[in-house]
Amino acid sequence: MIKYVLIGAGRIAKNHVLSVKENEYDLIFSGICDVELSNIERCLESADYKKDVNKYTDYKQMINEISPDFVAIATSSGSHAQIAKYCLEHNCNVLIEKPIAMSIRDAQMLIDIAKEKNLILGACHQNRFNKSVQKLYVALKEGRFGKISHMAAHVRWNRNEDYYNQATWRGKWAEDGGCLMNQCIHNADLLCWLLGDIEQVFAYTNNAMHPYIEGEDLGMALIKAKSGAYAIFEGTVNVYPQNLEETLYVFGEKGTVKLAGKSVNLIEEWNFADEKDDKEKIKEIASEMPVNIYGFGHKRIYADFIQSIKTNGEHKLLVDGEAGKRALELILAMYKSKKIGKPVNLPLDDFSSMDMYGIFDR
Repeated sequence: MIKYVLIGAGRIAKNHVLSVKENEYDLIFSGICDVELSNIERCLESADYKKDVNKYTDYKQMINEISPDFVAIATSSGSHAQIAKYCLEHNCNVLIEKPIAMSIRDAQMLIDIAKEKNLILGACHQNRFNKSVQKLYVALKEGRFGKISHMAAHVRWNRNEDYYNQATWRGKWAEDGGCLMNQCIHNADLLCWLLGDIEQVFAYTNNAMHPYIEGEDLGMALIKAKSGAYAIFEGTVNVYPQNLEETLYVFGEKGTVKLAGKSVNLIEEWNFADEKDDKEKIKEIASEMPVNIYGFGHKRIYADFIQSIKTNGEHKLLVDGEAGKRALELILAMYKSKKIGKPVNLPLDDFSSMDMYGIFDR
């Protein structure tokens, strides 16, 4: 059995606890930590977790007393790197909620420590595990699209002032960034995975309707891949009155696919010149209807992480530390492009969300 602990008991933590329940034959839920014990109680209750679990307000104490095999980090984004560094240095395999860090330097630091200590480092970009996304990935690998023209990713959601008031760190450059870093980084990860190595990014961002946050509430970017394909990226939390959609399009010389729904969980278009499958059946078997935008991916990402631990890393994670860094890099490239008003070439040597401080000061 694998000793498991969770650090952070906020909004997303329920999905982690549900994933523990789903994988309970492999995991011993040994501890949960949050600076507020009331958050822990609320989290466990919301996930209907009734078994005893050790509760802490100091993650270092928990790590030192339990010596877990598997640590999941679901704290505010700005604390991810610091907490993950401590856990890796204490020989824990670590799964980090998005983003993996707030700077290229910190992301690379975590990757280097994990490699040096032969530990497993993963990032929670759970949408890769959607049935719809998996089906699209296979079609790409099989070459069914032919030459890729371009892709398009859209996150059209709503976040109002009540949302940002629920936690003081939301919308702050040091702790969260804007909508691209928080709400839209999952689609950035999908583009990095499906499009391949990215060569250049040009972006505009703006804070149009959220004067009470430091970060952006709208971002638009043009992306050029090394393969010669392109992508369009749009992310916003300005949609009235509620979340509208998260979509992903792939356009090729012999195929067109559109993934849609609240979290790219549905296949709306599935058209290929080879006509080797029944597109209506594909839409039916590869579409899912989760109860919220988080989908079912956390359970699957946990199963993947557990398999990697059980095989001592021989089973390679679908979303490892390098993948987490690439998604972060794409968002930071958009930020840097906004700041300098020019296209940005990848890879980035270093850039941080804090380099954007004051960009939208009125």
